[in-house]
Amino acid sequence: MMRPDVGLPQVYLCVAPVEFRESIDGLSLLVEQQLHLYPFEAVLFVFINRRRGKIKILYWERNGFYLWYKY
Repeated sequence: MMRPDVGLPQVYLCVAPVEFRESIDGLSLLVEQQLHLYPFEAVLFVFINRRRGKIKILYWERNGFYLWYKY
């Protein structure tokens, strides 16, 4: 599956800007340590850059992460 199911229970938006050089490992660590959430749940984690012109979306599915990037 290349996109998440429309029936996802939650979407978390991290309103504090993040460094956009962060990869999957860095973003999942941020979810755990700063947001105090479990990154391996079937929810979307949405991150924005400082100028709020780009987004990254992190999503776990069965055996791996998906990372979408929109600029």
